[in-house]
Amino acid sequence: MHGKRTIFAVALVCLGLLAARSSGAGRYFRVERKSGTWWFVSPSGQLVLSAGVDHVSYRPDAIYGTSIVPYFDRVSKIYPTKQAWATAEIARLRSWGFNTLGSWSDASLWRLQMPYTVILDIAARSGANWVKGIPLDVYSPRFQATARQIAEKWCAPRAHDPDLLGYFSDNELRWGPDWRGKQNMLTMYLRLPVHSPGRQQAVEFLRKKYGDRILRLDRAWRIHATRFAAAPSVAGTEAFRQDSAVFLGMVARRYFQVCARAIHAADPNHLYLGAKFAGLPPDPVLRAASAADVVSVDIYRLDPRPLVEHIYRLSHRPVLVAEFAFRAEDSGLPNTRGAGPLVPNQAARALAYRNFVTRLEAFPEAVGYAWFEWCDEPREGRFDGENSNYGLVNVEDKPYQAFVTGLEAANQAALAVHRKLMN
Repeated sequence: MHGKRTIFAVALVCLGLLAARSSGAGRYFRVERKSGTWWFVSPSGQLVLSAGVDHVSYRPDAIYGTSIVPYFDRVSKIYPTKQAWATAEIARLRSWGFNTLGSWSDASLWRLQMPYTVILDIAARSGANWVKGIPLDVYSPRFQATARQIAEKWCAPRAHDPDLLGYFSDNELRWGPDWRGKQNMLTMYLRLPVHSPGRQQAVEFLRKKYGDRILRLDRAWRIHATRFAAAPSVAGTEAFRQDSAVFLGMVARRYFQVCARAIHAADPNHLYLGAKFAGLPPDPVLRAASAADVVSVDIYRLDPRPLVEHIYRLSHRPVLVAEFAFRAEDSGLPNTRGAGPLVPNQAARALAYRNFVTRLEAFPEAVGYAWFEWCDEPREGRFDGENSNYGLVNVEDKPYQAFVTGLEAANQAALAVHRKLMN
């Protein structure tokens, strides 16, 4: 294992992705604040920024409504085996200046001495649906039991792997009004089935808040309920908005505490990287996210700085941008579905990438980023209809040369900017 860590450290030094200073050797990745600046610290004790790519997969997106995977159909003919594919793509990633495998990357890559992340989907496996925006009932016994079971299955076996960076508990959960719906968390919980633990908790929250006196709730919300269980799920008053914020904080705290306890009980050695926020969640959620070791957020903007600054101010935890991307209009793909700014061509895409990562790493709290994603989506659309130019490579496994050519220099520039913060 020691030789494995040494090879990894040497490889990253060659890429220019490790700072020169050491913070002392350890056995696993951790986060530390040095001279006011946050870093990942590698098992060999080096200060590291994570520069990753999401969804590096042998069988990525299928065409919507089919089992056809254009990328797999192509690479299975190019490479004699899956292992040959894995070895070639890891070499490419390193040559382009990347040092981490982001979310949803193929497990066959985890054995090739590149740090990797695991996304656990705890909420999704407990009844939530991130695409449809169905919320997680954090008060259901199913949630706590599922979190424990998932951690025992996926985290415990990796507890002694020095190549593991950490775990994401979930992806882009709905915390309030967004593109999936306009309801806040209190409204969604009051609309859960009548005997569900979450709805019962929401009713009990209101009962305690208003001293078990329904007339106080009626006056505050300007409603005419005769009992707390019959209160409407929406009101238009400031008291309703304040109650909603308090209840959201309760839900978020329970979510992060349960996930953190389950992950660290099964694997006390590795980092809990948060829940991959879809942009900026409400402030009570950010405060609750301090239970994680790192707060992760997906930012599909040209400039990440306003969001990162706000997230750190409320969570006080280092920030990892877990997804970002720019789509080029010259790619030949429709680009009609999917997040992220459109740019004219691949050269503009490369410039946008460099600007994003250097702006990001000018913040002392930013510990890295992951590009979304390895391969383009099918032009016909994937499971949710997205059909965009997100890839470093197209579905033929051919890199966008004008884009990837400058990535190593951009990643090194981001590291240099972050290192200067310590001077």
